[in-house]
Amino acid sequence: MLTKDSSGARAVELGARALDIETEALAALGDRLRGPMAEAFGRVIELILACSGRVVVMGMGKSGHVGRKIAATLASTGTPAMFVHPGEASHGDLGMVTAGDVVLMLSNSGESDELNVILPVVKRLQVPIIAMTGRPGSTLARHADVALDSGVAQEACPLNLAPTASTTVQLALGDAIAVALLDLRGFKEADFARSHPGGALGRKLLMHVHDLMRHGDAVPSVRSDTPFTEMMREMSAKGLGATAIVDDARRVVGIFTDGDLRREIEKGVDLRELTAADVMRANPRTIGADRLAVDAADMMEAHRITSVLVVDEDGVLVGAVNSNDLMRAKVI
Repeated sequence: MLTKDSSGARAVELGARALDIETEALAALGDRLRGPMAEAFGRVIELILACSGRVVVMGMGKSGHVGRKIAATLASTGTPAMFVHPGEASHGDLGMVTAGDVVLMLSNSGESDELNVILPVVKRLQVPIIAMTGRPGSTLARHADVALDSGVAQEACPLNLAPTASTTVQLALGDAIAVALLDLRGFKEADFARSHPGGALGRKLLMHVHDLMRHGDAVPSVRSDTPFTEMMREMSAKGLGATAIVDDARRVVGIFTDGDLRREIEKGVDLRELTAADVMRANPRTIGADRLAVDAADMMEAHRITSVLVVDEDGVLVGAVNSNDLMRAKVI
């Protein structure tokens, strides 16, 4: 365990210095993108937008790890993409590259043997090649249709050997490509949610009230002339913590909740002599079945309630949802 002696101080300084170097490398990348690399970056975006297939990403070693992440980011933001290992590509996996694809090759040195071996084959396929390399004059850059300069002044590694700042720049440049494509494709939150159905955003943007609401006999409801004791039996049997009060056409006219019950008890009146109409709250909060479930959650939070009645366009009761339903669905 490091202490506040010279070893600990050196560790902190090395860590901070690594961050400084990578921050400087990213700032330099931004300057290049706004300056000498602007035309090449624009060409990259044009090639990918015109692509009728997929962006096939390749890279060896640490560049390969970054390449996998870039492919995943592209795929999740509206640009079909996949990663193909260069070593496996020369042993059959190159068959995954088809007409209409674009190939993105990552190599800091631009001289990776595994990439250079397959370069001629990819070119014969007449598939556009995008290079991301730290050496604009390298073999990879010279044979690519367009090259992006991902070079850094130095690595964050104290030995200036381990890929650190260079892989950070590659990753950031991949994000820049994905973000530009996302915007130009008109990719929206709902599109992102469709590719992330298991995530929190997916649940918030894809799940509707009708997907989780209680309906049919599971929804407690009584007429306005229902005796108080009978109304309480309906509430207890359905376990919603509330009941809707409806008219003869099942249009919602009021609601009675557990909280209302406590308030009535505090008044000290004889509840047995009352009807639902005597104790209900008129014009309760309601929501449509086709609304997003997250809208129901927002309504509950804004008005400090735990249940919302679901109605159709005519105000007819069709369901109910409470905070427990939303929590089970992981909407909240």
